[in-house]
Amino acid sequence: MAGQARNDILSPAFVKPFLRQQLERFPVRLQELDFFLSQPDVVNDMERYREITREHAEVTEINGVYQRFLQRERDLAQAREMLEDADLAEMAREEIAGLDTELPQLEADLQALLLPRDPDDVRNIFLEIRAGTGGDESALFAGDLLRMYTRYAERQGWRTEIVSESEGDVGGYKEVVVRMAGEGAYGKLKFESGGHRVQRVPTTESQGRIHTSACTVAALAEPDEAAAVQINPADLRIDTYRASGAGGQHVNKTDSAVRITHIPTGIVAECQDDRSQHRNKAKAMQVLVARIQEKDRSERAAKEAATRKGLIGSGDRSDRIRTYNFPQGRMTDHRINLTLYKLAAILEGDLDEVIAALLLARRAEQLEELEVGMGGVRT
Repeated sequence: MAGQARNDILSPAFVKPFLRQQLERFPVRLQELDFFLSQPDVVNDMERYREITREHAEVTEINGVYQRFLQRERDLAQAREMLEDADLAEMAREEIAGLDTELPQLEADLQALLLPRDPDDVRNIFLEIRAGTGGDESALFAGDLLRMYTRYAERQGWRTEIVSESEGDVGGYKEVVVRMAGEGAYGKLKFESGGHRVQRVPTTESQGRIHTSACTVAALAEPDEAAAVQINPADLRIDTYRASGAGGQHVNKTDSAVRITHIPTGIVAECQDDRSQHRNKAKAMQVLVARIQEKDRSERAAKEAATRKGLIGSGDRSDRIRTYNFPQGRMTDHRINLTLYKLAAILEGDLDEVIAALLLARRAEQLEELEVGMGGVRT
């Protein structure tokens, strides 16, 4: 394995040609952007100035890594020449050994920088969890999923709040929406959308038989207020009602809960978490816009899937993405054939390994798409 890696590094085409072709554009583009930023008309146009400044920062970062990569390539060529000198051969071997580690990492960094970035990745997230087949057991499992995600959020240092909830008859939730606020929340949890299946012996099962039930999860990026879809107020029906659950006498006296229906699509969002009707309306509106945006995103993904079936899938609720098997203590993500035998830890929020594997798989998909788009040939 190590020998193979060494041979790859000594190859003159260590970075794939289609990637190198893209990277060679960045020094030229950086000069163009420097010129634009020196022009008075650009400096005086704040919107254009911000746009060019943002691109300048991205291009500078990529070009910096690429220039370091080129320098290390030159270092490699010199080290190979030194191998011919008996007095310098040992030093050359040490240099090549260092490059054996550094060059692959630089290539991986360049690949990551070239891949398209989802602008929503940095945003907060709404997670919807709905009980599906399985009755009371499904509602209990929805509660387990909520606990798993909130524990993960705690590990990340994110803030969480329940936006709306409908409790199950014996515990758990028929449906619950939780907001998680933290840097990159959506980017880390966006692949949780889909069907989650559980296999276990319910506490109510006297014969010890394993039951299968399911929940669905939808991951929604919190809308950017400045760029959110525009909704005609005439397309909305807003209903108020009395909140249910804890809240003392206030609950029985005030119609503080809010339900908003987007008439053209039939999409509904509601919130009863706050005692203020105004704040509940604002939260419900956020969820409604997030659901409308996710509908648009899902439709685009479905069109793409018609020509290319992605490994990660479209994020549709009907996609069964994961199984939690209690008797065997395992979790299996069917999209990437990942099985981990640490179910208890995962349900306590230890999702790092799962999320990292999903992000790596998506990165591989994007790299393949990039190569195809550049006219590259898969080997």
